[in-house]
Amino acid sequence: MNCSAARAACLSSLGGIQVVLSAFANTTQVLKDLSDLLAQHQLASVCTVTANPGAQATIVQGRLNAEAMNTWVPGHDTLGLHQRLPPSGLSADKALMQEILVALLASPAGLAFPSVAALASHIRVRRHIAQAAQKTALAFKTEAAERPQNYWRDGGDEAGFILQPGRCLVDALIAATQPDATGKLYDFSCYRATEYVILLGIAQELKTHHPELLAQLQSLNEVHAVRSGQFHEVYLVEYGSMETPLPARFYVPGDRLWFRNPDERSSDVTGYEGSWVIYMGGGLFSNFWQIERPYTLESKAIEIFHWKDGVYTDAQGELQMDESVVEAHVAQTLSDPKVTAQVLERMLRMRDPKGVYAEGGCIDTTREYHRNVSRGQCELALPQFERAANSGHLIGQGVGWQAVDFGQQLRQRAA
Repeated sequence: MNCSAARAACLSSLGGIQVVLSAFANTTQVLKDLSDLLAQHQLASVCTVTANPGAQATIVQGRLNAEAMNTWVPGHDTLGLHQRLPPSGLSADKALMQEILVALLASPAGLAFPSVAALASHIRVRRHIAQAAQKTALAFKTEAAERPQNYWRDGGDEAGFILQPGRCLVDALIAATQPDATGKLYDFSCYRATEYVILLGIAQELKTHHPELLAQLQSLNEVHAVRSGQFHEVYLVEYGSMETPLPARFYVPGDRLWFRNPDERSSDVTGYEGSWVIYMGGGLFSNFWQIERPYTLESKAIEIFHWKDGVYTDAQGELQMDESVVEAHVAQTLSDPKVTAQVLERMLRMRDPKGVYAEGGCIDTTREYHRNVSRGQCELALPQFERAANSGHLIGQGVGWQAVDFGQQLRQRAA
């Protein structure tokens, strides 16, 4: 059973982790494998593992017990999870993986996996993504782009930035996003930056555990970039919805998410329709422009609130954003606890539906995570590109392929 089929059979009302078994799976062995994984992360004593026979499939479920839920994740609030977990003596890597696993176990929406091995891979990729986000620092350019020329070349509007032949994809993504590797900040939008961070997390997992797929990913990126709507379709799964929103303080390290700008006028400034970030764990969200100042939920909400104060019309009649004005207003708000509370009460609400600018805040109802890339149960359907005869144009093939304008996709979601 692949991951898509597993999600279809998932009992979302049960929440937590759900290993959806094929007809030939050994339920007893899967129960043991999941229990062993929990034990590896020092969580066996605080979890329940059960087998739930269903009409479509048997589901082995893992959840935190009631006491751990109430103590560690009250109201599905994972932002303070790192502070509530008891001292473990784990390394930083293993502590992050434990935080990821606890958040998955506490999910109000069932998260389905075709095997325990796929779950273990999922946790590793999330760790890679969260750690990559912690190291990513970029120059904020909404309408410009730049990459290290030793690793990337500009394939034009059609293909985007593509990998130099023979260059390692992992090294290339690190060079583009982590200034410790090159000593330079490269121009990115926040949306494109999240794509590079997610792709890096996937590629790092493949390098160790699925090198054949990494080779395919390498070949793809030497021909054509996967971007915007296509990136979402190929690499990501969205969970939560407007009808069944995820709790406002529920985030799993490695999630990609969007904070909406609820101010109609300033949302017309390119790049300020909202803000795409990665949840890094520890209550912190990525700040690719000031790496030393990662966002909390509250600081991000206050910044977005004051975008309305920084918007202005330039001499050409175009809307622009003055970040210095935004920073001044943020500082003024933070200096007054009463005003801070008022701003947060306004902003920490679920966002309005598409096209509505009313009483909603900046909190989105959904999150996104990577598709399963574990060996033998991989969910990726990579697009294929080839050059048409006697033409420099590229032809896209493959499940879900589409050419989607990056800016248009942001405007559609923000509208």
